[in-house]
Amino acid sequence: MTRRSASAPASDAAPGPAEPLRLQVLAALAQHRIVTTGQLRRMLRPDGSRQLLSRVVNKLRSEEFVSCTVLPDADRSRTVAWFLTRKGSRVTRDLPVLRGRPPYPVTSATAASLKTPHTLTVVRAHLAFAADARRLGHEHGPWDWTPEVSHSIGDGERIVADAVIYYTAVEGEQRRKLRAFVEIDRSTMSSERLAVKLIEYARLFQYEAQSGRRRPDFAGPAWLRWYPVFPRVLFVLTGAPRTRLANRISDLQAMVAQHPLVAAFAREVPLGAAVLEDIEQGPARDVWRPLTSGANRPWTDLR
Repeated sequence: MTRRSASAPASDAAPGPAEPLRLQVLAALAQHRIVTTGQLRRMLRPDGSRQLLSRVVNKLRSEEFVSCTVLPDADRSRTVAWFLTRKGSRVTRDLPVLRGRPPYPVTSATAASLKTPHTLTVVRAHLAFAADARRLGHEHGPWDWTPEVSHSIGDGERIVADAVIYYTAVEGEQRRKLRAFVEIDRSTMSSERLAVKLIEYARLFQYEAQSGRRRPDFAGPAWLRWYPVFPRVLFVLTGAPRTRLANRISDLQAMVAQHPLVAAFAREVPLGAAVLEDIEQGPARDVWRPLTSGANRPWTDLR
């Protein structure tokens, strides 16, 4: 699987509202990889019609720039998820918004179907933050959510965040820039494996690139090459009954309390967890459980 290395938010280089919608659709599929028509509408034209997006993606399909996979649906409605073909991937390769990321073609509907459940859940989380930003007058768009960001943590190992979010909270004359690593948990792995992600983030926090053939051009933690402050870490859980999700959050809190490296990390970096269905009602609400202690709060107020 091709993974994107860390990079700056792409908003300034992204196709803007004045760009043709077909270019925006291609860029969105290159950025987010697999997206439904409804998600594309909410992402690119939240006040537009589904028919508008349908016309565009169907035209792109007839030109062989995109293809789709049909999603299983309980009500037997025909919902499809779109992805770039190799031809579409070549077209988007030189877009500034994708600078620094290798091409990511999904070569068949079969390959797409293997990635679809997780990828669409990641997009759901992004859309929740984007809708909240529009409601609150904050800044967070389609290009401010970078999937699968990879960082070295030493010993030949890497951590891959499901996404990095770039978000600007605007409060009067003040602009507060926030960043977060986002981990999407669909309850498909064990609770222990999920909690181990905290150890990996704690290792990233401490990791300093070693001298060698490519000597670092600065001293200090390697993450300073990409972030002015270490991003907060947000776990978004779904795919299980509320009681089970609450237990998984408790296991994350136990890792913070019991593992010395994670405990030290948590004193420096805000950590929180929430249920996806709750943040879809607004991630700025008091739905985030701090992984240290305290009552639920908005993700922007995690300490």
